[in-house]
Amino acid sequence: MGPGDSGTPSLSGAVRVVPDVPSFAVDDGFAYAVPDGMTLAVGSVVRVPLGGRRVRGWVVGGERERPGLRSVLSTSGNLPVFGVDTLEVLRWAAAHYVAPLAAVLSKTSPPNVARGVGTIPQVRRGDASSRRLVVAPLPWTEVIAAEAEGFLLSGRSVMVVCATVVEAEALATSLGAALGMPITAVSSGTPAAEITRRWVEAATRPGTLLIGTREVVFWPVAALGLVVLADEGRRGMKDRATPTVHARDLVLKRAEAEGFATTMLALVPSAEAVLRATDVVETARPWGLVEVVDRSVEAPGKSLFSEMAAAALRASGDRRVLVFTHRRTVAQRCVRCRLLRACPACGAAPGESEVCPRCSTPVPSCTGCGGRRFESLGAGLPRVLSETARIVPRDEVGPVDSGRRVVVGSERDLPGLEVDLTIVVDGDGPVMAPHYRATEDGLRLLGRAAAAAGRGPGRRALVQTSNPSHSVMRALVAGAPVPVVRSDAGVRSALGFPPAGEVIALEATGLEAAMAGGLGRLLGGRASVHGPAPAGEGLRWLIQGPDLAQARAVLRRIVGQWREAGVRVRIDADPTDL
Repeated sequence: MGPGDSGTPSLSGAVRVVPDVPSFAVDDGFAYAVPDGMTLAVGSVVRVPLGGRRVRGWVVGGERERPGLRSVLSTSGNLPVFGVDTLEVLRWAAAHYVAPLAAVLSKTSPPNVARGVGTIPQVRRGDASSRRLVVAPLPWTEVIAAEAEGFLLSGRSVMVVCATVVEAEALATSLGAALGMPITAVSSGTPAAEITRRWVEAATRPGTLLIGTREVVFWPVAALGLVVLADEGRRGMKDRATPTVHARDLVLKRAEAEGFATTMLALVPSAEAVLRATDVVETARPWGLVEVVDRSVEAPGKSLFSEMAAAALRASGDRRVLVFTHRRTVAQRCVRCRLLRACPACGAAPGESEVCPRCSTPVPSCTGCGGRRFESLGAGLPRVLSETARIVPRDEVGPVDSGRRVVVGSERDLPGLEVDLTIVVDGDGPVMAPHYRATEDGLRLLGRAAAAAGRGPGRRALVQTSNPSHSVMRALVAGAPVPVVRSDAGVRSALGFPPAGEVIALEATGLEAAMAGGLGRLLGGRASVHGPAPAGEGLRWLIQGPDLAQARAVLRRIVGQWREAGVRVRIDADPTDL
C-alpha cells in the first residue's frame, strides 16, 4: 500500500521535506526530487541527503519540480504519520512552544518503521464544537464507557489520555471489562515494537479504543470521534522537556482541525478547561466528607499533628489510613502569634528561606508581630513517618508500598490508592505555593488526597490548616471546586496570567553577560520581560503579555542564535510553576 491509497493526495515530481534536525534553521524544509515510481504524501517519512549525511525527514507538501534538486533516497514505512489538517496543528505547536518543527513532528512517528495493511481512512468529521467538561468522583470507568460506547459502535475511534502510567493501565483494565473488549495502555515505557503495533492499529483501524499517557495525543487515529482527557489539569499532562506541550491544548487544537469531540474529566478542573468548555457538567460531589482542622487556635508545639488528627489516628482501629504530605512548599507559622508566614508583597509562602521565591521580597520576620521564630507545619516523609509511629504502633506504619494499615505518602502515591481516612498534615503549603496556579493546583492536590478516602459511612478526610477561611478549604468542605476555579481565573486574568494572558519562562545556561542583558530590547516592546534572575547555574526570564505571537517569532531567532553559540536553552510556554 502506498500513501496515495489513503485518500490523501499523492505527491510526485518534487516535495518539501523537513529533516529530523532539532534546529529552527530547517523549519521551512528543503525541496527534493521524487524518483520515478516513488509515491509520497504529506506525512510520509523519508530518508534524504543533508550535507554529507542521510537523515530522516517528513514530507510537508509538494514542491515545484526544477533541475538540480537532490532526490529523496528512500521511504521509511508505507504509512504517513500525519495528514494535512494535523500538520497545521503541529506547526501551531512548534510556534506556540517556541520549538523546532522537527522536534514536534518527531512525536507523531512510532519508534519503529510503520507498515500497515489496508488503507488509512479519510477523516470523517464530527462535532468539533463539543468540548464537554465533566466534574465527577472517581472512578471514571462508567463515565468514560458511556461517553465512548456510541462512538465505537458507529465505527469511530476513541482516544483516552491519562496523566500517569499507573492510571492508564488501571483504566485500560476496568474499561476493557466494562466494554467487553481487551485493552492495553500505551506509554513511553511500553516496548518499542508494541508501541509501533498499537500506532499502526490506531492509524488504520476505525473503531479503535486507544488508552495512553500524553504521548498518544500526537498519533494519527483513524476516524477519530472522541478524545477523553482524564484529569486534564494534572501536571502529568504537560511535558517538562522542550517542546513543553500540554495534552489538553494540543487536543483542543486538533479537534478544531480534524473535527472530533472532546470530553475533559476532572475532580478539580483547570481554569482553561472551565473557560473553554461548551458544556460544564457536575455529576456529583467529587470527594467524600472533609473536615478542616483549625491549627491557628492551637498553641505552638513540636508535633506535626493537631490533637484532633492524633485522636483520629488512635481511634482508627483496623481501618486503613493515609497520612498525606506533599513535596512542594512547606507552610510555616509564627511561634509568637501563630500567623502563617507569607510574603508581604505577593502572599506566597517563603518556606524556610528569608526571601520570597516568587517575587524576591525579603521575608525576615512575621508580618503580624515582627517575630523571627517560625515552626514548620509540614515535613518530608521520614519525619512524618517517625511522628506517625509515635501515635500508633510502629509495626502498623510504613510507606505506601509497605502494605501497612497506616501509610504515609505523597502525590506520587495517590493513583489507585483507597483508604478509609486521609489526614493531610499541611493543607496550607500547596495553596500558598509560589506560583500563579497555587489556588487551583492546591485544591486539585488536596481534593485528590481527600478522594483517596472514598465515600460512605465512617470515611472522611481531615485537612490541617492555619487558614480555615481560605477559599480552597471552603471548597473542600463543600465539595464544590468549579466556583473557586472560576474566581481564581478572574484574579489571574486581572494580573495578566493565563488563561487570559500568556507567559513564557526562558532559561539559559552558558550565556555571556552582554547577550543576557538585551533580551527586553530585542523583543522591542512586544512583551513585558522580567529578569534575568539566577536559576541554578544559569539565568531565567519571564516573558508576559496578552498575546505573545510576535514575541514568539522573535524568540525563535534569538534562541537559535544562542544555541548556535553553545548556550543551553529551555523554553517553557504556559509554565505550571513560576
